[in-house]
Parts: sequence; structure tokens; C-alpha cells
Amino acid sequence: MGAVEIPPLQYTPVEEIQSHVSTARKTFNAHKTRDVEYRLVQLRKLYWSVKDHLEEMREALRLDLGRPKFEAELGDTNWVLNDIIFVCRNLENWVKDEKAENIDITFKLMNPKIRKDPLGCVLVIGPFNFPFQLTLGPVIGAIAAGCTVVVKPSEKSSHCAVVIQRIIEAALDPEAYIVVQGGVSETQALLAERWDKIFFTGSANVGRIVCKAAATHMTPIVLELGGLNPAFISRNADPRLVARRLLWGKTLNAGQLCTSQNYMLVERPILPAVVEEFKKAYSEFWPQGTKKDFSRIIDDASFQRIKRMVDNTKGKILLGGTMDEKERFIEPTLVQIDSINDSLVTEESFGPLLTILPVDSLDEAIEIANGVQATPLALYPFGTKAEAEKILSQTRSGGVSINDASLHIPTLEFGGVGESGSGAYRGKASFDVFVHRRAITTSPGWVESALAIRYPPFGKKQDFFIKAGSLTPDFDRNGQKLRLGWLRYLLTLGGGSAKSGVTRATIVAAVAYFALQLLDRRGSRL
Repeated sequence: MGAVEIPPLQYTPVEEIQSHVSTARKTFNAHKTRDVEYRLVQLRKLYWSVKDHLEEMREALRLDLGRPKFEAELGDTNWVLNDIIFVCRNLENWVKDEKAENIDITFKLMNPKIRKDPLGCVLVIGPFNFPFQLTLGPVIGAIAAGCTVVVKPSEKSSHCAVVIQRIIEAALDPEAYIVVQGGVSETQALLAERWDKIFFTGSANVGRIVCKAAATHMTPIVLELGGLNPAFISRNADPRLVARRLLWGKTLNAGQLCTSQNYMLVERPILPAVVEEFKKAYSEFWPQGTKKDFSRIIDDASFQRIKRMVDNTKGKILLGGTMDEKERFIEPTLVQIDSINDSLVTEESFGPLLTILPVDSLDEAIEIANGVQATPLALYPFGTKAEAEKILSQTRSGGVSINDASLHIPTLEFGGVGESGSGAYRGKASFDVFVHRRAITTSPGWVESALAIRYPPFGKKQDFFIKAGSLTPDFDRNGQKLRLGWLRYLLTLGGGSAKSGVTRATIVAAVAYFALQLLDRRGSRL
């Protein structure tokens, strides 16, 4: 028995969900969460609530996922604490109005700026694999942005869901931040409500359901999904680093990690050395076997799915392969396959399966990776700097770790692309994703004489102003950049394009118009 007792998960009655959502929306409409100090107080209280529940968090991760203590600290508890402190230290700067950039001089008088307005009442649906990091992380960003939040933890990691609710209810304003527990029916009830944003982390299949539900109310969404993430191992890579780093990345949380590699494209000359180093790394990491410090698969259905992938492979098992259905234990398993259509790579494994597909060249590896239908959430090149750059320039992915695996800096913006997701968060991006960048201009009364050019009746002065205010292209009809001779340089003040906010055209337009106004005041006909 663990050090602390965690009660069973209690689902929220479906008939109460609409009332919870209404409460959160009314709180936002009362402008309670707009005050920056209010947000900071909520975040600070959340920090101490997490600290107070650390033992429960560790125990919940052990019960749900068999998570070793170090991995619990690395991927969940410490991550959340550091995230809160980082946001608190930077929030007052993030919320400040920004001066608009690249504005023509003629519009500078309107004092253009960008204000960061909270989006409103948002829904956060968390996953089971890193339940505290990936559920509380978006919540932290939404609080910082000034939104009210309804949180739906994953029912799969049920003990963690209970602790998440305890943490939130012990610290946060109950009228602004509400936890709803449940499964499919409760999630469907939540998705039927109107939201100002939905943040979902999970599988692509459920992501499609979220997209369809959001479309009903044209709700913007953030999707953090998975993907068939490739690792590229060139003949110039260091086999030892490849094996140690990819073995770690694919066995963290028993491979239940959306950013871990799903398959490795290994150039044939280095293949024997890579395989040998995997065997050495395995012995070094787990000298007494993997059953001691190794996470378990989340549930029976997931265990059976991974087992079927191994049972149906046409590849050769080079290392591992042991399974214990009763404990939901799957040993790290290294398999060499000969086709991208093998059962081990036709879907995301989300388990400790290390799949090697030999290739003759990097060009072949790139062609194979680009031929996979789903765009990966992450990509891992191993080799020289030039080889990594070649891979980056010819592929797409959410994030990239060169010469490493699953390493994505906690405060660095991160998100998917294509079928691996949309939108980004972490660090400042966790704040940005929940705000609307509201463009604001102010036209003072004293510029009315200058603005009068826009009013009827229209005549020659408007025609002159439009011509004088038109930008001069620095390219020809064939799309070629024009060379700037000395005369053209002087005429355009060294510019001639829209890149600079102060161009020859805008200066001429401003000077010409104010001259016209001066003549007009003196009674001259224009």
C-alpha cells in the first residue's frame, strides 16, 4: 500500500455540467479574472497547493502508470512547479500593451498598439500519460491569460484525476476554475457547450471528434496530438549516443509519450554498431532487469493493442520482447523490420517498441518519412550538422531535437503541425494561446484636418494623395528584384519596398497632403 490514500474517481453528474459551465462564463463576464494581481494570486496559491499534494501526485502516478519516482519528478511534479514560477515571474511583462510595429508614418499619429485580451471561458481536456504536466500546464496558461477554465482530466489515469481535482479545489477560485470528471458521456456534454477555446491533448481519433464538436460553435481549438515520429540515423552518427538517447526517449513512461520516436531510419553501414550499442545501453540502464524501475501500460486495452502490433510484425526481435499481461508490463523491445507498412509503424505504438528500418541513404530515409500520411509531432536527426540541416529543409514536424530524443525545453514554444496538432503552448506561448491580440488605434481630435482627405466630395486632391501615397515596387513583372542605381536609391531614400515603416511614398504623401491643407486654408482652389 502507498504512503497516502486516494479515493476512487467520482464522475460529475451529466445534468450538472451545464451549470458548471454557466458559472465559469458568468465569472468571466463579471471581469473578475482580468485583474493581473488576481491572476498572480491564483497562480501562487496553485503552486503551494501542488507542493502540498506532492506525495499524492507521486502515489497517483505509481498507481496509474507504475511511474518510478524520478520520472514522476522529471515529467510531472517538478515540471508543473517550475512552470508556475516561470509564468509568475514574466506575467506582468507579457500583459503589457505592445506598440505596433511596421506602421507607416502616416498612421503613427493614431498610436497603434496591441492589447492582450483574455479569450473568455475555455475548456481544457487532459491526457493520461503525463496527467499533471499536460493538464495543469494549459490551465496555468489560461489563468495567466485571464480566462476562466473548466478542466476535464483523463479518466484513464483515475487516481491522478482525483488529485488534480484536489489541487485545483484547494487553491483556486471555485467560480472561475472548475473540474469536471467523467468519461465519454461527460466529455460529450462538455463539447456540446459553447466555449471561447478548447485545448485538447490526446489521440488523433479523439481530436477529430473535438474538431467536429468545436465546428458547431466555430470554437477555436488547440490540438496536441501524437504522430509517427521518425528518427534519422546517418552513417556519420555516434552509435553510442544514438542508442542511449533513443532508448531513454522511447522507454520514458514505458514509451507512452507523444514525442518519442515511432521508428528509426538507420543507414545500413552503421546498423550493426547501432544494434550492438542498444544492447549495451539496455544492460547499463537496467542491470537487474526492467521490471523494477519501469512504468506500466495504462490499461488492458492499450496493452492488448501493443501486443497485437508485436504479434503481427514481420520483423525480427533483436532485444527484449517479454510481456506480463497481469502487470501490464512490456519490456523494451528492439525490432528490425523491412517495410514502412509493417504493423509496428502503421500506427503510433505509444509503448516501449524500438523499431529499426534500414535504409541505403538519407535521401531514401527522407522519402520514406515524407511518404507517411500523418505529419509527425517530433523528429530526431542524428549525424552531422549538414545532414541535420538537409533533413530539416526537406521534412515537416511539430518540433525537432537534433542528436537527442524527446528533449523539448519546457519554456520553448511547442506544438504540432498537420495531423500531429495545431496551435502551440509552453513558456510564453501558453499565455499567448489563450489571449486575443486586440489591435487598438486612437485618432485624436486635432488630426481632423489631416483626416478630412477621406471625406466627400472627392476630387483632384484625393487623386493626388493616393498617387503620392502608393508604394514603389522594387521588382519587375517577372518577379525579379530590381537593382538599385544611385538615382533610384535617392528617389526611394534607400528603400522602395514595404519593408521599412518610413518609405519615400509615405513621406511624400504626408508632406503633400499637409501642403494641400495649408493651401486650402489660404483660400486657394485645389
